[in-house]
Amino acid sequence: MDAIPSFKLILGSASFSRRKILEEMGYEFTISTADIDEKSIREEKPEDLVMTLAEAKADTILQKLPISDYTKDAEPTLLITADQVVVYEGAIREKPASKEEAWEFIKGYSGGHAATVGSVLVTNLKTGFRKGEWDRVEIYFHEIPDEVIEKLIEEGIVLRVAGGLIIEHPLLLPYIKEVVGFLIPVQYVIGQLVTEHA
Repeated sequence: MDAIPSFKLILGSASFSRRKILEEMGYEFTISTADIDEKSIREEKPEDLVMTLAEAKADTILQKLPISDYTKDAEPTLLITADQVVVYEGAIREKPASKEEAWEFIKGYSGGHAATVGSVLVTNLKTGFRKGEWDRVEIYFHEIPDEVIEKLIEEGIVLRVAGGLIIEHPLLLPYIKEVVGFLIPVQYVIGQLVTEHA
């Protein structure tokens, strides 16, 4: 079996959860963020939207990086960008615009269900090749008490995430009835890119 080539990683996100995922996987990485107006980018289907946003983030970050340095490196550098939206009753939900909207979002999930649609895009800065995938996960909820919603909003993290939803949040976990589907692992996309196009 061939050894997987070594590579450097740049995470194109300031997201705490994305940093945590890479850290838990044992990757070392640097961070570079894209300052884009996500609301100006629209697509009808959530799957298309998350892929388009991940691509826009990658394109913006690439403009800031000294690409010629990366093409000369012996080992490739991989840029990881991602996006996620929540779909509720057919509508795409991004980050809530206010505490009131966050309350409305989370209250709507109570006793019902929503879906997360996420993307991961990996760009090889040495070759320019990109590989992206998206996933959809359906989440079913028990009734979420108002006091739990208040605590989530008071804490503030739900104001900075798509749909105001963090299913792994300790306050929310007890109210998750069922999760159907699976997330595309970052290491899967990285593995495909590195082994096929190193």
